[in-house]
This record gives sequence, structure tokens and C-alpha cells, in this order.
Amino acid sequence: MGLLMSYMGKGLPSVQMLNMLTDTLYKQFIEKDIHDFEEFHIAMLDIFITFNSALPGMHYDVPQRTDVEDCFKQWNASKPEDKRKIFEDFMVKFVNHSKLDNYTMIAGMVTPPAAMALKRAGETVPQINMIKVIPDVVFVPSATLLALISVKLTRRITLKKHIG
Repeated sequence: MGLLMSYMGKGLPSVQMLNMLTDTLYKQFIEKDIHDFEEFHIAMLDIFITFNSALPGMHYDVPQRTDVEDCFKQWNASKPEDKRKIFEDFMVKFVNHSKLDNYTMIAGMVTPPAAMALKRAGETVPQINMIKVIPDVVFVPSATLLALISVKLTRRITLKKHIG
């Protein structure tokens, strides 16, 4: 439908759409009573929560706390008319799509069948046969969640070693 409206010349150009989104976010941000960094950080997190809950399938990564602190220092020290520009520059620079890497995808796909096979094999081993007590609907999601968390942490540690 949007493509049809664009061909007809009735759709909003992307620049106007981006300005409308930025205006709405800035109004939401400015309406909050912000006096210190904690209130500023909560307001930023609220924006990302709004983004991630309103856009199905499209999620955004929250910027690092140090980046938010730097933005707050600039924002707090600036004049009221410059605060909007600082906010817009921060959002453009640090708002990134959350992307899954291949390791996370593979772990998410391989872990559930592996967890079921592990549970079935563990039921026959006398030392851990009490694994039968745990229902499959609890064991498989728990194993998958732990695998995804371990992959994510391993990736972060590996990336920090390469960067630092």
C-alpha cells in the first residue's frame, strides 16, 4: 500500500517521515523532568523501549552507558536551543539495528534438539537419572536460553579482546 501511495505521489517522503519521528521522540524526551544523569538515562531507555515494543520484528540496540554519559554532559552544558541538535546527533550516531550473528542463529537452531537428545540419554545414566523429574517444556527452553546467553557472552568477550 505504501509503495502504491508513493507512486501516486501521496506518500510522505522519507525526510519528512524522519523529521516527524525525531520531533515526536524529542517531545517525549523533553517532557520528562531531567535534572541528573539517572533521569536522563531512564528517559533514553524509555525511548528504546518504545522503539522496540512499537516496531515488530525490528529492534534497536541500546547505546553503551559511557556514550549516554557523554551525551548527557554535552546536553547539560549546552544552551536550550542546542539541546535538540545534540539529541538528534546522538540518536543518528548510536541508534543501530540489533542484528543476530551466525553463531546465535546456529545455537538457537541446534540447541533444542540437542537438549532433547541429552535429556533422553541422561535418563538412562544412573548418576543423573533424576533428570526424568524435569518436564521437557522446562528443560528444553532452559537449555536453549542458557546456550544463547553463553554464545552472547562469549561473543562479547571475544570482541572485547579483539578491540582492546
